[in-house]
Order: sequence, then C-alpha cells, then structure tokens
Amino acid sequence: MQKHSILIADDHSILREGLCALLSAVPDLEVIGEAENGQDAIEKVKQLRPELVLLDLSMPIINGTEAMRVIKQRNPDIRIIALTVHKSEQYVRATLDAGADAYVLKDDTSSDLLVAIRNVMEGNKVHLSPGICDKVINGFLKRPGTACSMRSWDQLTRREREVLKLIAEGNKNRGIAECLSVSVKTVEKHRANLMKKLDLHGVSALTVYAIDNGLLNH
Repeated sequence: MQKHSILIADDHSILREGLCALLSAVPDLEVIGEAENGQDAIEKVKQLRPELVLLDLSMPIINGTEAMRVIKQRNPDIRIIALTVHKSEQYVRATLDAGADAYVLKDDTSSDLLVAIRNVMEGNKVHLSPGICDKVINGFLKRPGTACSMRSWDQLTRREREVLKLIAEGNKNRGIAECLSVSVKTVEKHRANLMKKLDLHGVSALTVYAIDNGLLNH
C-alpha cells in the first residue's frame, strides 16, 4: 500500500506526539518528520519533500502563515493543512491567501482532521473546519476583495515588524528610536501605520498580536 508522507510542524512537543500516534495508526499515512518552528518547517520540507504538511499558525522564529507562503512558493504541489486555535475571519483570510488547502481547529475531533486529510489528498476544494462559525465563513465569502483589511502579518514592512517587536517588549517611542537609529517622529509614524494596518489600538493589543505571531521569540 502506498503511503502518503506527512510532516508535522508545531511548537508543542506533546501535540506533535499525539498527532504522530493518531496518524501512524492509519495504514496509508506516514509521518516522516517533525518541525518545532516555521523556519524548521521550511527546512524540513526541503529535505524530506512530504506530500502533506500539518502546520500550526502560531510558531516562533517564523510564524506558520509566513512559513506556509514560502513552502507553497517553492513547492506548489505540497498540500498544507493549517492546524490552529484561531477562529477569526482575519486568520482564515490570511491563511487561505498564504495557500492553505485546509483550515482545521485544534479543538476539532480526530475524525474531523482525518476527513480534512482525505479531502486535501484527493485534491478537493479548500476544506474548512466545521468549528468555524457560519458568520465567519459568510463574512469571508461576501467580501472577497477586502484582503487589505485583514489583520495579516504579510501587510507589514520589515521595519514595522521591528517596531512591533520593540513595542511588545515594552519599549517606549524614544527607546525604539534609539535602538533603530531613527527619529521619534519616524517611530510614531510606524506605530500609527501598524495600528491602521492591523486594526489594533493600544500597546496591549499589539503585544497580543506579536505573541500570537511568535514575534517575541525571534
């Protein structure tokens, strides 16, 4: 029997072990590797060439969405299932735009995950978790041209990401300016752009976003 090769990318070792045990019990599925962060996932895909990647969205060094985009650009035939706790429309949009073939929630059942794997490997259309509410799906379908409004990491420039990281670490504008060798006004402009692009307001909201995207682990 030909087995479908799978790479599991998640920064929680217990979850990886659980997924390995689950998938190894299925006769035509084979876990050929594991990755604990986005950068590791990109490297393991290059080395192992799996048919399918189960990819967590919130990982350190390189977040899952960014890693997914790189993997898909280099290997368009590899299937990717996003495995996440995030249920918001913004995450669904960002993930599908990055090339995900399926969006599965971590609180879904093992049967739901196996159904997603079957659908993806058979080349069916994008599989969305039954745990994503109708409101989120309807909102996504009704506004296909408003990708610019999503809270996507990919909207941010490199400098804006640097500023976001420093803000989340508790630095004030003057400290950020000194760290980056720019003026305070430049930092204020980057901060304003961050809040506008992400539709987030206040240091606490930016900090949560940075943590969710693994930025504080860089």
